[in-house]
Amino acid sequence: MATDTQPGTAGASGVSAVRRLLLDNGALTALIVLVVAMSALSGDFLTTDNLLNIGVQAAVTAILAFGVTFVIVSAGIDLSVGSVAALSATVLAWMATSQGIPVWIAVLLAVATGIACGLVNGVLISYGKLPPFIATLAMLSVGRGLSLVISQGSPIAFPDSVSHLGDTLGGWLPVPVLVMAVMGLITAVILGRTYIGRSMYAIGGNEEAARLSGLRVKRQKLAIYALSGLFAAAAGIVLASRLSSAQPQAAQGYELDAIAAVVIGGASLAGGTGKASGTLIGALILAVLRNGLNLLSVSAFWQQVVIGVVIALAVLLDTVRRKAGATPVAGGASGGDRRKQAATYVIAAVVAAAVVGALSFVHGGSSTSTTQKVGLSLSTLNNPFFVQIKAGAQQEAKKRGVDLTVTDAQNDASQQANQLQNFTSSGLGSIIVNPVDSDAAGPSVRSANKADIPVVGVDRGVNKAKTAALVASDNVAGGKLGAKALAEKLGGKGRIVILQGLAGTSASRERGAGFAEGLKAYPGIKVVARQPADFDRTKGLDVMTNLLQAHPDVDGVFAENDEMALGAVKALGSKAGKSVSVIGFDGTPDGLKAVSAGTLYASVAQQPKELGRIAVDNALRAAEGKKVQETVKVPVKVVTKENVAGFGG
Repeated sequence: MATDTQPGTAGASGVSAVRRLLLDNGALTALIVLVVAMSALSGDFLTTDNLLNIGVQAAVTAILAFGVTFVIVSAGIDLSVGSVAALSATVLAWMATSQGIPVWIAVLLAVATGIACGLVNGVLISYGKLPPFIATLAMLSVGRGLSLVISQGSPIAFPDSVSHLGDTLGGWLPVPVLVMAVMGLITAVILGRTYIGRSMYAIGGNEEAARLSGLRVKRQKLAIYALSGLFAAAAGIVLASRLSSAQPQAAQGYELDAIAAVVIGGASLAGGTGKASGTLIGALILAVLRNGLNLLSVSAFWQQVVIGVVIALAVLLDTVRRKAGATPVAGGASGGDRRKQAATYVIAAVVAAAVVGALSFVHGGSSTSTTQKVGLSLSTLNNPFFVQIKAGAQQEAKKRGVDLTVTDAQNDASQQANQLQNFTSSGLGSIIVNPVDSDAAGPSVRSANKADIPVVGVDRGVNKAKTAALVASDNVAGGKLGAKALAEKLGGKGRIVILQGLAGTSASRERGAGFAEGLKAYPGIKVVARQPADFDRTKGLDVMTNLLQAHPDVDGVFAENDEMALGAVKALGSKAGKSVSVIGFDGTPDGLKAVSAGTLYASVAQQPKELGRIAVDNALRAAEGKKVQETVKVPVKVVTKENVAGFGG
C-alpha cells in the first residue's frame, strides 16, 4: 500500500509546489505570458526600439505606483497622485519661465509642492479623521484646479535643462527608464530596510495593534502620504520632460493606473502586503498590454475593456492567493527568501528569453510584406468630427490598398506620445497625427523624423518638429466667417458669449484669433464672457448653463466647434434659434441637423472626411518620396438653414 500511495503523494506535492509558485509569482507569470504572446502575434514587438519604448511608457506609471505602494501597504488609498503630478510640473515650468527663478530652485519648489500636497492629505486623514478616499479625492480636485489656475489653462514650455530627462543617454538608453529604476530601488530600500517601511506593514496589517505597540501611527501616516506626494512630483517632472511642456490636464486618470499596477503586482488593498518589484512588474504589464494592442491594431475602445478585465483578474487573484495561503509579499522577508525570490526572477528571465528568442526566428523572414503601412493617431474618437476624419482616411486607405492603423489618444497628450513612439518603432511607411496638443506632440514627431518616417499633421499643426504636410481647414478664415455671420445676424450689435476649445491646440487658438479679428469690424458687438468647454458637448452644456446665470440677456453664442454649440443649444432651451443665435464650427452631421431644425443658426463647416482622405493621400506621397505641399488648406463654408440642403460635407 505504501508503494501505491507514495508516487501519488509525490505527484500531489509537485503539483502543489507548482501551484504555490504560480500563486506567489502570479504577476511575473502573467508578464512572461504576455511578452511571449505579443512576440508570437507581432513581429514588431520584439525589437530593441520597441522594448525601450515599453520601458519609457511604463516609467511615469511606475514612479507614481511606487509612491502609491507605500499608501496601499499601510491600508490607505491615494487618488490625488495624477493631479499632484500635473501641479508639480506646472509649478516648475511657471516658476522657471514666467517668474524667472533659477531652474534648480524651481525643481526644488516642484518637489516641495508634491510633498506639501501629500502632507495635507496626511493631516486630513490622521488628524481630521477623513477617510483616505475622501481626503485624496478632494486633493485630486484641488491639485487639478490649482494647475489650471497657475497655467491659465494653457501648456507652459518646459525648461530645456529639465527637458533632458525625457531624452536618451548615448543615443539609445532613455533617461525616464533610469529614473524609474532609481525610484524603484529607493522604494525597495524604504520598504525593506527602514523603520518607516516596517511601520507601513505594521499599520497595514493591524493599525490598532501597531498603535498599542507604541508606534506613532499619525506621524507615520504623515510621512507615508508625503512620500506619495514626493514620488508624484517626480513622475510629473518626468512626464512633462517627455512632452517638453507642462500640461495642466496631464496625468488624468493616472491614479487609477498606478493603483492597478500596485494591485496587479501582488499588493493587497486590505494592506499589509506589497513590494517594489511587484509594482514594477504591474506597471510593465500595463505598458506591454497597451503597446502590444497598439501594434496589433486593436481598437482603443477594446483596449480599455482588456485593461479593465486585467485589473479585475488581478484583484481576483489576490483573493485566491490569500485564501490559498500564498506567501505574503511583505517587506520583512529573510535573506533566504530574498535569495529564493531572486533565483525565481533569474529563472523566469532565462525562460522568457529562450522562448522569445525562438519566436524571433519565426518572425525573422516574415517581414517582407509589400503592403504600405500608415499610422493615424487621432486626439479623440469621442467627437463626431474626428470620427468623420477617421472614416475618410479609412475609405482612402481601402481604395489604395493601404494597411491603416488608427489609435485614439483620448485627449491625453502622453498617451498620444506613446502611440506615436509605437508607430515609429513599428517602422511604418508614414504617420498621420492629429495632435492633442501641438507642443506636446513635438518630441515624438522628432523621433519619427530621426527614423526618416514622414509625418503628416491633420486639422492641427505640430510645433518644434518637421511635418511633411499639414492638412487642415483654414481655421483663421473660418473664425472670421463665423464673426461676420453672427454679427450680421444680430444687426451689428448685441451681447455674445464665446465657448473656447481645448487649451493649447492650434485649432482653438486659430479659430479664436480669426473670430476676434473678424469682430473688430463690428464695434457694436460686445463679448460678455469667454470660457473653455474643451470641445465637449457636456462641458458646453454645463458652461453655458452657468454663464446664463450671470448673463441671462445674451444675444448670441460662438462656439469653436459644433459639439460645444450643441451643448449651448441644450442649455438655452427655447431661446436657441429665436432670441439667441448660436454658431458652431466643423459641420458635423449632428451640427447640420441642428442647422436644418433652426436651433443652430449656422456652422462654419469643414469637410472632415475630405481632411482624412487628403491626409492619407499626402502620407503615401511623402512615403514614396514624392513632393507634397507644406500646407494643404481645405475650404470652409458658413452653412445656414438656407443652404444646408446643398452642402455635401
